[in-house]
Parts: sequence; C-alpha cells; structure tokens
Amino acid sequence: MSGTADIGLIGLAVMGQNLILNMADHGFKVVAYNRSIEKVHHFIANEAKGKSIIGAESIPDLISKLKSPRRVMLLVKAGSAVDSFIDQLVPHMSKGDIIIDGGNSEYADTQRRTDELQKKGIRFVGSGVSGGEEGARYGPSLMPGGNKEAWPFIKNIFQGISAKADGQPCCDWVGSDGAGHFVKMVHNGIEYGDMQLIGEIYDLMLALGINQEEMANTFDEWNKGELDSFLIEITRDILRFKDEKGEYLLPKIRDSAGQKGTGKWTAISALNYGVPVTLIGEAVFSRCLSSLKAERITASRRLPKPSPFELSIDKNTFLENLRQALYASKIVSYAQGFMLLREAAAVHKWDLDYGSIALMWRGGCIIRSVFLGQIKIAFDKDPNLSSLLLAPFFIDAITKAQKGWRNVVSTAINMGVPTPALSTALAFFDGYRSERLPANLLQAQRDYFGAHTYELLGQEGKFVHTNWTGKGGKVSASTYDV
Repeated sequence: MSGTADIGLIGLAVMGQNLILNMADHGFKVVAYNRSIEKVHHFIANEAKGKSIIGAESIPDLISKLKSPRRVMLLVKAGSAVDSFIDQLVPHMSKGDIIIDGGNSEYADTQRRTDELQKKGIRFVGSGVSGGEEGARYGPSLMPGGNKEAWPFIKNIFQGISAKADGQPCCDWVGSDGAGHFVKMVHNGIEYGDMQLIGEIYDLMLALGINQEEMANTFDEWNKGELDSFLIEITRDILRFKDEKGEYLLPKIRDSAGQKGTGKWTAISALNYGVPVTLIGEAVFSRCLSSLKAERITASRRLPKPSPFELSIDKNTFLENLRQALYASKIVSYAQGFMLLREAAAVHKWDLDYGSIALMWRGGCIIRSVFLGQIKIAFDKDPNLSSLLLAPFFIDAITKAQKGWRNVVSTAINMGVPTPALSTALAFFDGYRSERLPANLLQAQRDYFGAHTYELLGQEGKFVHTNWTGKGGKVSASTYDV
C-alpha cells in the first residue's frame, strides 16, 4: 500500500538536510532517512520541526511512506555507498519506481547503474546538483539525466526547488544514461579553472604591492560588469574578511589546495576524448603543485629568481589589463568545456541542448556568471556552433581584451609570477586561431623513428612513409590519431 510522501531522501549531511527543507518549503512532503537513525530523530525534532517532513526508521519504512511511483533520492558519498543503498532499495521497490543519485558520481558509474536498473524495471536518474549548502537550501542548479521515463515524475519537484534565472528554472532534462553527471563534471572542471584564474590574478596583485582592501574594491567593481559572477563576488568577501583579532584571515591560510576529484575526471575525460581542455588540466595540476609545500619552501631558497622588474604602465591601467585577461581566459575555459561536451555527446549519442545547459548554470551554481546568457544566445542562433570562440559576441569580447591579456601574461613571466591558467588559455587561443601548427614536424619525426606515416597536403587520406636515412625498409606502422 502506498504512503503519502512525494519523495524520500537518503543522506542527512548538510546538503541533504537543506535539500529536504527546500522541498518542504515548495509544498512537497518528504521522508528523511539516514544510516544513523539518531541523526534522523535529531533532524525531525529540530530543523524539520513543523514542516511537511517525516522520518524513516529503515529502508522498508522509507519505501512504505512513499506515493507510487516511489521516488528516492540519494545524497551520499560517490562510489560504493551509492551501490550499497541501491542494493538495499531495489528488493522493496516495484516496477516503475525511481532512484535518483544526486551526488558527484562518475558518469560511467551512472551509465552502468541506469542500464542495470532498467533491466530490473527501476528508473534511474543521475543528477548533478550545484550551488553548495546555500544552493541546496534556497535553489540549486540541477542537471538530471538517465532514464527519461522518470522525468515526468520528478520534473515538478526538481524545477520547483531549483534556482530561477529570468523566471526560468535552472533545471531541465539533460540526456540519457550518464549525461547529467557528465555535464556536472564539466561544470566542476570549469569551476576549477575559474578559481585558478582568479587565484593567479590575486597573486599578481600581491606581487604589485596592492593591499587587500584595494583588491576587494577592485573585485567589487569587476562584479558590476562583464565579470559579474558568484566566484568574483565571494572573492571580494573573502578579501574583506577579518578574524577575531581584526586581521585579514586570507594571508593566514596555508597555500596548499585540496580537491575531490571532479576536476581530475574532467582532465582525464579530455585526454580520453582527445579534446584540448588545457586550462582545466592546468588548474588541476596547479592544485597538485600547491600540495608540494615543503618542496616549494626548499626550492624558493635555492632556485634563482628573475631580475628585478618595473611595471612600464601605471597601476590602474594594469588593473584593467588584469580584468581583460581574466575575462578572456574565462571565455576560453567555457569554450573548452563546451567542446568536451560536444565530443562526449557525439560518442555517447546524447542529444545535449547546449543553450539549455548554459541556462541551467545561470543561477544557483558555483560558476553562475552573467555571460552564460550570451552562451545560450550563441547556441540558440547556431546549435551546431563548433566553438564559442567563433560566436560574434565572444569574437568581439576577445578582440577587445587581447592586448591587455597578452600584456598580463608577458608581465607575469618577467616578474616570475606563475600564471599557468592565464598562460595556457592564451596559448590555446593562439593555437586555435592558427591555420598552421608545427605538427607537420611532429609527423615527420614520428615517421622517422617509428614509420608511423604521414599525409601530404592536398593528398589527405593517403598515408605515406619515407625512408629518411636510406637504411630503413618500406614497411610502415599502422596509422592512428592519438
């Protein structure tokens, strides 16, 4: 016999609790369950008191309290914990019931789970959830994918609780099997890139002797224009924050960054699909380099520094150059992310709506940014757009920012301030706009030492081998792309 609740949620960490409260605020009745029953009791007696939220003592109790088709959302640690709860849920569920994984699961796991559960008559959804604790409570960005038959039964809940941008929900169906979690993975990769870019701008400001209050004021101004975004906003707030001693907290934080894996997954996927997502890769490696704190301390005392450098332009002009460099590099970051989405969609036959994805990211998520609206416009005008860099708006934006961008990168090199993300963004841009690259020499080298063959201009598709030394034979290796 079916119960009365609209949805059940397993996992009462802060994200889970906040999402449940959000659902209740929007008129949905929710069943809360956690492996630790004491946590359920505490939540029901405190944060959930007086709301349309009930607790469950066990998995069977949870299932018994849900309307049919039963909808259960998991917000637990990615990996084996998700599979464990699925195994516990399935024996108590009926054909047509729905399991939703709202964690940061690897998209290949979501593909596998969708297929396995479909064979058992269970509809599985893997949904990206972005926005952190505040987003979960007041409106996240949601990116559901998986078994599309589940969408009509969760659409009103998901779009009801999601953030809104220009009155539109930051949530829509993404695509089949692992599409939702793949889009969330790319979102997180862009997040890595954005954070690294902002960190490099901060580092250059430090090198120029700009004080924190001036930095904060600069980010505040930037947040009123083209760079209006969540990460610029919180950077301003972090720069202004003082501890109980009345001292700025930021300089006291150890400069060794952690990561949970989604940025790394994005970089690995880029390599697997042969897409040059270089900026996100550099952002991941920069975190790895930051973790070598002890080695960096030793190296700072033993390795030579560059010669003293004096800025040839005034500070305010250079601050404008920094803004331009950050803006142009962010455009490259998003362009690379959408290139990866395009390639994965072709491989997995996902019918991704790139304009819709941009809209999903306009509110409630970490990478929400004012120019996401321009990304939607670009793909609405040309759904087959090969790169955002070729859209008129972004061509114009980079044309205006290019001089300042180049000045920042060259100045950073002369000052000895590391800017891996800013630099690789510019290198990618220069490579992408180049009709000719030195890969012809690479092909000749590969053929010289490994007989890997090459194509001649005007004879594309025909692979030939040259006996470069006169000592080799006529036998060549098979051709391959990567």
